[in-house]
Amino acid sequence: MSHAVAYPTGVGEFDRVLGGGLVPGGVVLVAGEPGVGKSTLLLDVAARTARTGQTVLYVSGEESAAQVRGRAERIGALADRLLLASETDLGTLVGQVDHARPALLVVDSVQAVASADVDGQAGGVSQVREVAGTLIQLAKSRGIAVLLVGHVTKDGSVAGPRVLEHLVDAVVQFEGDRHSRLRLVRAVKNRFGATDEVGCFELRDSGIASLPDPSGLFLSQAGDAVPGTCVTVAMEGRRPIVTEVQALVTGSTLPSPRRTTSGLDSSRLAMILAVLEKRSGLAAGTRDVFAATVGGMRTTEPAADLAVLLALASSAMDQPLARDAVALGEVGLAGEIRRVPALGPRLGEAARLGFRYALVPQGQLDVAPPAELSPVEVADVREAVEAMGRLCGPRATTAVSSATA
Repeated sequence: MSHAVAYPTGVGEFDRVLGGGLVPGGVVLVAGEPGVGKSTLLLDVAARTARTGQTVLYVSGEESAAQVRGRAERIGALADRLLLASETDLGTLVGQVDHARPALLVVDSVQAVASADVDGQAGGVSQVREVAGTLIQLAKSRGIAVLLVGHVTKDGSVAGPRVLEHLVDAVVQFEGDRHSRLRLVRAVKNRFGATDEVGCFELRDSGIASLPDPSGLFLSQAGDAVPGTCVTVAMEGRRPIVTEVQALVTGSTLPSPRRTTSGLDSSRLAMILAVLEKRSGLAAGTRDVFAATVGGMRTTEPAADLAVLLALASSAMDQPLARDAVALGEVGLAGEIRRVPALGPRLGEAARLGFRYALVPQGQLDVAPPAELSPVEVADVREAVEAMGRLCGPRATTAVSSATA
């Protein structure tokens, strides 16, 4: 059996997630919340594909052709071979495909199209199954790459029948906080490539732009070191991204102090607070605690535990940490610092961005770190707090010693 050959769309981050690009006859479901930017991204993909000389048909079931053209003009996504249509009837849509004979078909969205041969309204279980089945058969029989837009429910799952995800060749999740510029695209199913790649995009007034080097979005721009911040390196798929964690530990007037998180797991924060108080003597139980990541990044992996703990300790002691150091490690209930996966790529990314020191779990340096980065091995929470204090100079070291005495 011949191997499916993908052709690039010209949107590098999207191609990265798909495993090289679109496959003729392949059907990709792009899922995400309404308004997150799915249509904008796919309009850009359609225009770039059309500029390579291939015919592209973009069918919108939710907007008129004039509205789609207006958006295309705004983001610079017009092309001679890009055909725009507004259609909600499946039979008419198939007729348009027969007439245009496109290499790429974009349907926005699969829940807005209905078949006259099936009872029920557009978006219903039977309708979505019929529409998807017809478009998939069309793609396979004629070698057309198809991109289907699918909305998601409140719990994040694709709206419509679950069979929709099983029918298509790839399912791509489009994620992002509406209050942030960052958008992440990740494959949750891919018959033509890996599912551990993540594409990064920035939503702008002029459209959506690929971010091949997104780490700068997740670092604050403050010039001087301030208490309550610590930098770590998170893994999004196989991509290391330098991320800053911020914490504020302050007095509380409430009987039950507040624990508020943004971009971090709240239950993990509670565990880290308990370990910090028990193993280092820093009292935080009667204080309000706020913890967040910078730039809208969501970091839930255990490798960020050490950075969260050090940010909390820094805020509690009102002492800034070294801005040229990163912290990597999982915190155990006994206060030990555990190994993290993919340490080499994390250290490489930190070194590339100019960091000079890295706190890492003791005994994990199996390979030599980058020459410009000095690793500091720590075995437990107390060692980590003291080590980060030493990197900040004599004043911080004195404060750390008195706080953990």
